[in-house]
Amino acid sequence: MKYTQLGRTGLKVSRLVLGTMNFGPQTDEPTSHGILDAALDAGLNFVDTANVYGWGENKGRTEEIIGTWFAQGGGRREKTVLATKVYGSMSREGETWPNEDRLSALNIRRAVEASLKRLQTDHIDLYQFHHIDRRTPFEEIWQAVDVLIQQGKILYAGSSNFPGYKIAQANETAARRGTVGLVSEQCLYNLAERRAEMEVIPAAQEYGLGVIPWSPLHGGVLGGVIKKEVEGGRRASGRAADALANSTVRAQIQAYEDLLEKHGLEPGETALAWLLTRPGVTGPIVGPRTAEQLDSALRALELELSEEVLAGLDEIFPGPGPSPEAFAW
Repeated sequence: MKYTQLGRTGLKVSRLVLGTMNFGPQTDEPTSHGILDAALDAGLNFVDTANVYGWGENKGRTEEIIGTWFAQGGGRREKTVLATKVYGSMSREGETWPNEDRLSALNIRRAVEASLKRLQTDHIDLYQFHHIDRRTPFEEIWQAVDVLIQQGKILYAGSSNFPGYKIAQANETAARRGTVGLVSEQCLYNLAERRAEMEVIPAAQEYGLGVIPWSPLHGGVLGGVIKKEVEGGRRASGRAADALANSTVRAQIQAYEDLLEKHGLEPGETALAWLLTRPGVTGPIVGPRTAEQLDSALRALELELSEEVLAGLDEIFPGPGPSPEAFAW
């Protein structure tokens, strides 16, 4: 396993992040525990979740599955860098109540306590804001976070789905308070979706945040979806189906798969390996539903992409270019 620092911190994390969103809704508890054990055995020490995972009437279920895994002992908690998130409503359907969502000091305090209980741990290593809160000032957010850090209940704070200007605003506010501020940003970033290169990643680099891309395969679009459709009769679904319905996008994905077939490369592994070459990227989130999918993701760590392949990928999926030149002149 390869490791790197999380942004400007001294925290060492694996270059792949184990995403757990499928644990509960699509992957049962025993299988989820098996994937967590296999990841830890491979040296993958960075585990990401969120309080709302489990969704619907099962919000919090994913954190509970991780908690029962920690409870087995064997150094599982001690070896894991644990990240979770706060923002979404934890109210059950028909039971909506004020202050059970967003980033008020009250909700942050309550949400941390609830996550700690579900996760069966006494602290969260990286506590992330799942979305910007347009209603709560950063002074209030940092006041709540500073108290939790002083209490030892969280160690670092990170963001997710923040625009560049909010990263700047958050960390300038923290600097005025004399506190650390955000140390990471979790954003949508992959070969097919490179808008983060315009403002988000430059802001993250400027302020010393590690970048953690989510959806590295763009909902399966970059995982060899056309080849699977042709060879196995396995029709695309969800985001992949929506993307392939666009003839321009389909032609782009076909060119991508043709390029990789020419070089003997697997699409999913290549998409992950490409992200590992990107400036500022700590590691992409992989969300395996099975142990086999985890094995495929781990192989990306050993994949060296040639200059020819990288140039071909840029030609098929051109980025926006440097900011502000890309949109100024």
